[in-house]
Amino acid sequence: MIAEVMLVVMLLLLLVGFPLKMPLLVATVLAFIIFFPNLSMQQIVQQMIGGVKPAALIAVPMFILAADIITRGHSADRLVDVVMRFMGHIRGGLAISVTSACALFGAVCGSTQATVVAVGGAMRPRMLKAGYNDSFAIGLIVNAADLAYLIPPSIGMIVYGVVSGTSISELFVAGIGPGLLIVLLFSLYCVYYSWRHNIPTEPKSHWDERLVAMRRAIWPLGFPVIIVGGIYGGVFSPTEAAAVCVLYAMILELLVFRSIRLRDIPDIALSTGAITSVVFILIAAGAAFSWLLSYAQVPQQIIQAIGLDSAGAFATLIAINVAFFVGCMFVDSIVVILILVPIFAPLIKAAGLDPVLVGVIITLQVAIGAATPPFGCNLFTAVAVFRRPFLDVIRGVPPFLVILAMVAGLLIVYPDIALFLRDLAFR
Repeated sequence: MIAEVMLVVMLLLLLVGFPLKMPLLVATVLAFIIFFPNLSMQQIVQQMIGGVKPAALIAVPMFILAADIITRGHSADRLVDVVMRFMGHIRGGLAISVTSACALFGAVCGSTQATVVAVGGAMRPRMLKAGYNDSFAIGLIVNAADLAYLIPPSIGMIVYGVVSGTSISELFVAGIGPGLLIVLLFSLYCVYYSWRHNIPTEPKSHWDERLVAMRRAIWPLGFPVIIVGGIYGGVFSPTEAAAVCVLYAMILELLVFRSIRLRDIPDIALSTGAITSVVFILIAAGAAFSWLLSYAQVPQQIIQAIGLDSAGAFATLIAINVAFFVGCMFVDSIVVILILVPIFAPLIKAAGLDPVLVGVIITLQVAIGAATPPFGCNLFTAVAVFRRPFLDVIRGVPPFLVILAMVAGLLIVYPDIALFLRDLAFR
């Protein structure tokens, strides 16, 4: 009964137009008052404070700040240029360059929306000029930007790690394999599309031009080295890596590239603060919501009702994929992680699943949700940045969603895609 009441309240408030944090908070408080009148309201407040208390969450505003600094600077252009110099002349090279540039920039900033803005703004006009259909170009950009969720740093992995108690360092390293697989499959599809539509190739760059582009991109390529190399080598934790990234971004854009000025920092920090506050309010509200569901034993009731209480590892992974895919189509990914992970936690433990593998699969589904209608955040970012109608933006999305779904299936069948590097680094 409590789950039905909370769901109805949330849906009504969402339909009225309240931002997502309000339905979460109101549904939690209302259900608490109705079903647990003998408990103190302080427990809700304590759960909200506890939700944002883990030290690992310090990495979230740090990575957001680093992304804001980089997005306003020259790092994106330099990464795109170096990829183009090496890939532009082959069949589908321009589209492959977009995929690779999204992977590189995602490893720098960790934000899918920032990747859409930075890489898409630079590469979409070039793709249109080269003869690519606009729906294909936009579909590729909004889906390739999803790589920012899988290739570290990843805010989704940080939130999952905090909620589930899983090592964030292991999650970061485990996300690299699936991310590279997506780059490969997207690239193969780009070659097929270019061959089928007879897209001309770009002029081949000379080696001196490639060397110049490589020299210009050396500094931005330091970000993944810092994050992955530092964590892999045990030099610092993910939280410390986030702080180092901010310092590195400021040195790069302020002193080396001089793309921003010191007086721009307060505005950038204000933007970061606004985004961070929304994320942390959602985390706090989600923590209280999840605690109330757990206290009322709703997860156990749901699992028994759908017959998953005795499911094996394979069936559990299928259920996780479906639940997170559907959830992320309609609700913010962080909220979906906060609500569904505690529900599936006993099932994951009973099935003996590796929480790192589960975290990578969930992060992949979150990435898919970012580019899936009706409410994928990448789609609305593309609508705003490219000034195209929503239907035009989503027209080219389905082939890439099929590829991402294939990767999700491969992770279930071949978990070593994610776990090989993790085991190599930490086992």
